Amino acid sequence: GNYRALLEDVTYHPAMAEYLTFMNNPKTNVVEGTFPDENYAREVMQLFSIGLCELNVDGTCKTNNNGNPIETYDNVDIAEFAKIFTGMTYYNPYCTFGCGPMDYEETFLSRIVMVNAEHEPGSKNLLNGFVVPNRNPVNGDADIADALDNLFNHPNVGPFFGKFMIQRLVTSNPSPGYVE
Repeated sequence: GNYRALLEDVTYHPAMAEYLTFMNNPKTNVVEGTFPDENYAREVMQLFSIGLCELNVDGTCKTNNNGNPIETYDNVDIAEFAKIFTGMTYYNPYCTFGCGPMDYEETFLSRIVMVNAEHEPGSKNLLNGFVVPNRNPVNGDADIADALDNLFNHPNVGPFFGKFMIQRLVTSNPSPGYVE
């Protein structure tokens, strides 16, 4: 596969959903005071795909006129991506949403599943002006696919992932020229 496939596998893995707290992530309910958990939304951008600042092809941060790094996303972006990762739960043939796992195999070997009735409806405004459409009926898996495509196609992915792999496999402090 490719890095996009890896992002999808990580997103649908029950261990990641547990660890980064988007398992059984509820859609917005103002009356009950529940809102989508933002943890995975933040981490998939910060740690797994685009990093904290806009990157040049050599892996260095782009800067604004004041010499400060240009941020890749803000809190509004995190909140919009958090809506994407709602409605996902354990594969459990006896429960549709909110239950725990049945056993080890279902907990860690079965992909988590989308429950569209628990997925945040409506459009979502993502990076670089991309808008996930308001699907009717709601289709959470399609929303996730759009969001992962949005991240995968971001210009930061190449230098971000390339630098990360160089640091882990070749040298811990690669020069910008090496990254490029």
